[in-house]
Amino acid sequence: MRAVLASIALIGLGLAWTCASDPPLLPETDTLKLVTDGIWFRMGEREHGHCNNVVIDVGEGLLVVDANFPSGAHALMEDIRQVTAKPVSHVFDTHHHGDHAYANAVWTRAGATTLAYVGVAEEMKRYEPARWQEAAESREDVAAVGEDSVQPPQQTFSELPHVLEGASRRVEFHHFGWAHTRGDGMVFLPDEKILCTGDAIVNGPYNYTGDGNTGNWPEVVSRALGLEFETILPGHGPQGGREVAEGQRQFFQEINTAVGRAFEDETPLEEFVTVEDGAGVATTVELSEDVGNWVADRLAEQVRVRYTELVEGKPHGEILGGP
Repeated sequence: MRAVLASIALIGLGLAWTCASDPPLLPETDTLKLVTDGIWFRMGEREHGHCNNVVIDVGEGLLVVDANFPSGAHALMEDIRQVTAKPVSHVFDTHHHGDHAYANAVWTRAGATTLAYVGVAEEMKRYEPARWQEAAESREDVAAVGEDSVQPPQQTFSELPHVLEGASRRVEFHHFGWAHTRGDGMVFLPDEKILCTGDAIVNGPYNYTGDGNTGNWPEVVSRALGLEFETILPGHGPQGGREVAEGQRQFFQEINTAVGRAFEDETPLEEFVTVEDGAGVATTVELSEDVGNWVADRLAEQVRVRYTELVEGKPHGEILGGP
């Protein structure tokens, strides 16, 4: 009997040692910040080209907003292991760009299901594999995936809003039209009043307009503002409130107004934009201080893009990427 008790005691000590050897879970890390219970926000490292990520506890698993570049995905995986033992069950691509979708294969190999609005998969067909192969030449993390192209989302949807089935909290996926890309998707958490916007709404001078529809961008943001949210978790830049969406909308409204006036007056582009190698590098267009948060060196290119849209009579993404 004493031998049995001794054995049980040793087993107990072994279990205690095993548990003690595992690091305790943290509420958040230095980079993965707790927004509210079960929802974390991670700002991407700009020096590595990473986008922001959102991690949402949906019950038995986690939903990650945006796959990121492979190196960004691995960094996020490490953060997640420190705050929860739950697996990532779903990864949502807000759009097709590399910093938001090129780690799709990394996540599916780890057991997650990738999903997106159908327009994201269509954009991938339009631009890939050329962009993937170009990225693989300059980024070791993309090359290390060992694929010839980006892995498309495993699940797509077209009926809106799409609701994540089986989730313990309501998770809605929305598409409000073509702004940053044809496939722009957003994640809305109505109970928490949180909106995850991808790059259709950013908080800072991060607006890339090459694949965009600058003329329609303010309307897309206006539709998003129709949702009852209080917190924005953007694709780039820090989290904020409704003022981030309102500022993003005003930024494009001011560009569209200024460029539209020049176009109507038949002012040549070269009189207010300096173009080198096909891109705008300087401009005399000035916007209000109210939108200064979104203004930087890209302004000249954003102005050139809008002027080109007016000249061609179609969105710049259509000019760049075909029908």
